[in-house]
Amino acid sequence: MVTGGAGFIGSHLVDRLLSEGHQVICFENLDDYYSGKEKNIEHNLGDSGFEFHEKSILDYDVLRSSLDGVDVVFHEAAQPGVRVSIRDPFKTHSTNVDGTLNVLLASSDSDVKKIIYASSSSVYGNDVTRPTRENCGTRPISPYGVSKLVTEHYCRVFGELYGLKIVTLRYFTVFGPRQRPDMAIRKFVHLMSSGKPARIFGNGEQTRDFTYISDIVDANMLAMKSNGADGEVLNIGGGSSVSVNEVVSRIGEYFPDSPPPVYQGIQEGDVDHTLSDNSKARELLGWKPKTSFDEGLKKSIDWFLSNAHYP
Repeated sequence: MVTGGAGFIGSHLVDRLLSEGHQVICFENLDDYYSGKEKNIEHNLGDSGFEFHEKSILDYDVLRSSLDGVDVVFHEAAQPGVRVSIRDPFKTHSTNVDGTLNVLLASSDSDVKKIIYASSSSVYGNDVTRPTRENCGTRPISPYGVSKLVTEHYCRVFGELYGLKIVTLRYFTVFGPRQRPDMAIRKFVHLMSSGKPARIFGNGEQTRDFTYISDIVDANMLAMKSNGADGEVLNIGGGSSVSVNEVVSRIGEYFPDSPPPVYQGIQEGDVDHTLSDNSKARELLGWKPKTSFDEGLKKSIDWFLSNAHYP
């Protein structure tokens, strides 16, 4: 089962699992936070190995019955977005904390053999050394980051008390085809390809460790197949950082007629810098990022331009 299986990351994971011959349940409520998720899975609807359950992880009974016969759960479902969590912390908590607790309870009440949980670098906040290791302190600065840290603790406790095999993956700024329309790279491409200026919050010197979507999927697949990381928390990041100004500059190379960016006020809840130390994932999973930022950016832009019909 892939919860949130029609979302950006979840739909890519569904594709990989099906390509390797697995039977896959996509458990997805098609929340209206953003539209177009149906397009992410429509190519799989005729696949005999694919089931689509349009349900919510907040419905325990439906979730529990859907887990019959499931060996592995990839828990991707969440209310994403730092800014939406500041506007509506209750929804973020309900979906991310209560929903994850349902996934853990339902899995412990069934025959699920392993859970791969999607966490976030947002748990670290600003008060960490960089590159950031998993044992650095955690001091999230947004309700979204708090919700991910709380659920990491739930995963640990369920592993210790109930014997569930759980691997927690802390993603660092994922990008690529099917990226959500509220994410920076997609927003920049949409504006600059239309002859409009990119809108940058703050001075643009914030940096991010961008991680291409296929590398994220690789980490999930390795976590499923390997027993060496059970019970562990692992950074999944590209291991290098790029400033927002540099991102806009590189996108501008594809759209040379786009106007200069417009700078706006700093957004509360956004961390200043992220940079992962991914050595633990390399050691325990045999994982390493394969796609450079520039290569991933080209693939992303090509996809955005050829799929302009996506909302």
